[in-house]
Amino acid sequence: MRRSLTLLTVLAGLSAGPALATDIHGHRGARGLLPENTLPAFREAIALGVDILELDTGMTADGVVVVLHDPALSPDLARIGGTWIDAPKLIRGMTHAELHAVDVGRARPGGKIAERFPDQTPVDGTPVPTLAEVLALAAVEGPDDLRFNIETKLSPLAPGETADPDTFARAVVAVIRAAGVETRAIVQSFDWRTLAVVRHIAPEIRTSYLTAERNWLNNVQAGRPDASPWLGGLDIDDFGGSVPRAIASLHGDIWSPYFRDLTPEALKQAHDLGLEVHVWTVNDATQMKELAEMGVDGIITDYPNVAVEAVRHKN
Repeated sequence: MRRSLTLLTVLAGLSAGPALATDIHGHRGARGLLPENTLPAFREAIALGVDILELDTGMTADGVVVVLHDPALSPDLARIGGTWIDAPKLIRGMTHAELHAVDVGRARPGGKIAERFPDQTPVDGTPVPTLAEVLALAAVEGPDDLRFNIETKLSPLAPGETADPDTFARAVVAVIRAAGVETRAIVQSFDWRTLAVVRHIAPEIRTSYLTAERNWLNNVQAGRPDASPWLGGLDIDDFGGSVPRAIASLHGDIWSPYFRDLTPEALKQAHDLGLEVHVWTVNDATQMKELAEMGVDGIITDYPNVAVEAVRHKN
């Protein structure tokens, strides 16, 4: 009986087709399930079996690299002494000790985040973690091959809000090296200036070039008279409007476009140039399957539980 069951299991696996080789990134940990960019969210993503933890970084006034999406604390996420803040508060103007006292374990009731993620379970009393703390958590609770997609959050349009690209990139690299995860780390950014620094000082760390070509965010800016300030001095029009060619010219490793911007032709071009393609942010199971079948190398999602079922257990 045991042999028969084993044979049936093997045959069932064969009939389901080969597993898709698509990495699953837990976006901000598991943003749809737990407060974003927190240790509980990263712990949940690890438990769900993600391949890569995706997270955002900033720097405090005393130079500590912390994990937070925006340069400023959001009134939709942050409480100090139990009271919701009433205006954004730049973390660059706060020490790590001051930031650590902020509670980001619950979305503000009635706010945009609570409305967008109604299934998010609050964890009151949760502070903003440091990048070192996230990597330490992963070292204890994650598999040995767990990877990290670490975004530098800065904008060339608002230089006063964050550390400069060189300082920022060097600080992130220092934390990665201190944790000994250089070969498992990716540094990504919409602002390609930090990626140039990483390529120069830490070529062993892979770089991922984020893009969007939407009305609400366009860092590529094709067809405009001047080069986009986001692309580190490159004018995309010099590459015939091809983002993969621009990234290849910089010896980058990964192109990370908004998933609706990706075409099969652009995906093929990127692969032909030796680039991986990891798309963001995909939360619908059908779209995940379609993208995996198209051949993307990674999917960034707020719901890694959905991605694991959609991509790894494809019928």
